[in-house]
Parts: sequence; structure tokens; C-alpha cells
Amino acid sequence: MITTIDLNSDLGESFGQWRMGNDEAILGIVSSANVACGFHAGDPAGILQTLKSAQENNVAIGAHVSYPDLVGFGRRKMDIDSHELTADVIYQIGALQGLATAAGTRVSYVKPHGALYNTIANDEYQALAVIEGILAIDPNLMLVGLAGSNILKLAQERGLKTIAEAFADRAYTSQGELVSRREADAVLHDADLVAQRMLQLVTSGGLESIDGKFTPIQADSICVHGDSPGAVAMAKQVKTVLLQAGITIQPFIHP
Repeated sequence: MITTIDLNSDLGESFGQWRMGNDEAILGIVSSANVACGFHAGDPAGILQTLKSAQENNVAIGAHVSYPDLVGFGRRKMDIDSHELTADVIYQIGALQGLATAAGTRVSYVKPHGALYNTIANDEYQALAVIEGILAIDPNLMLVGLAGSNILKLAQERGLKTIAEAFADRAYTSQGELVSRREADAVLHDADLVAQRMLQLVTSGGLESIDGKFTPIQADSICVHGDSPGAVAMAKQVKTVLLQAGITIQPFIHP
């Protein structure tokens, strides 16, 4: 049985006058923050403020790198040359590192966003391009990827430390994959149900799939999305239920 778990959330995604999520509230709950780097969301001033708040809350920082898709919020798959994708990853991490230094904190890991995250889970071509980008800028950075996906194995083979991730508010197939957002019931909204599922994940090493089968999922970190309806209440409930069960919430890498 796992006795400690990391809670992470995607933050720093507001852009100009357009507000996304409640970073201040979420940062008081999670232990790690995946901060946008400007390619799918986020502007420099907003990102810097999120980083400062994360530092004040002793929350670890990850670079939430994406396809260059601001209009599509990084949720559209793109066919990008590997050298271009590697450079995009380097650019985004470097930008966030500069802002993090100004905020008195540092970038400790990388978590790809949206369509890039889903694509590299099984697409070796793009996965290797992302891995090369991380290695080029800092081989000590850890890579967060979908639990059970091939990207984690590829990264480990090239010397990167990896973190397996599960999603609190997403349904899973019996193969341990995320149910597509295009499918009914792919996203869960009941905070109590989500919290109990995460307790099952931590204590039993798996979840009930969308077709009712117990599916093993070994995860080091749980993502609680910061931009979904009722995100703060859901994150609070997940944390409360885990703490009541004697589970310690702490970052997988010290900030």
C-alpha cells in the first residue's frame, strides 16, 4: 500500500484579461504545479505570479510544455518535425526556468500538455523528440507521463527519471488508457466519487474502468485539473479523503 502521493495541477493558464482556473486556491491544496509555458496558454506576467505563489506554498514546479497551439489550447494533435519539436520543448523549459529564477524557485520536472501528452504516450517518434529536448537543457529534470505508457520506458532507457501519473477526474478503459474526451462520461464531476476513486487507486493500486472492471494503475502522482467546473472543491475533497486515510501528500521532488 502506498503511504505517500503527490497531487499536481495544471496552472498558469490565464491569458491577458481571460482568466482560467483559480491558481491561488489550488496552490494551497496541491504539492506540485504544472505551469504553462506560453505555447498553449499563459502570459509572462500571469505565469510569474503563479510561480511566486507556488514558491510561497512550497509547491514543486514543472514545465507544462505543449504544441504551439494557443488558439486550440494545445488540444489539437500536430505533425511536427522532430527537430522543431525538440527546439520547442527546449524553448518552453528555458522560458519557465528564467521566470522561476525571478520568482525564487526552480523547475524540477516536465509534464507535456494536452494533445502532446496523449500523442507521446505511444508515438515513439514524437516521444523521442520531447525526451531529447529535456536532455538537451537539463538531464536532471524528471518527466511526468501517463501511468503504463511507453513514454516512461523510453525516457528511462535514455537516463531520465520518470513519474507515472493518474487523473482524478477522468474515466479509464480496462486497458488502463484514458477514455477519450469525445466519449460520454469521460470526465467525472462528482467530487465525492472522484475522491473515493483516488483512495482506491492509492490503497488498491488500481481503479474501476468505465466498463466496471478493476484495472491496475500504478501512479506516483495524481492530477487534479484546475480548470474544470468545481475544480477547487474536487481537489479539496480528494486531499481530505486521502489525508483521513493516513496518506501523506507531498511532492515527488522537493521544490
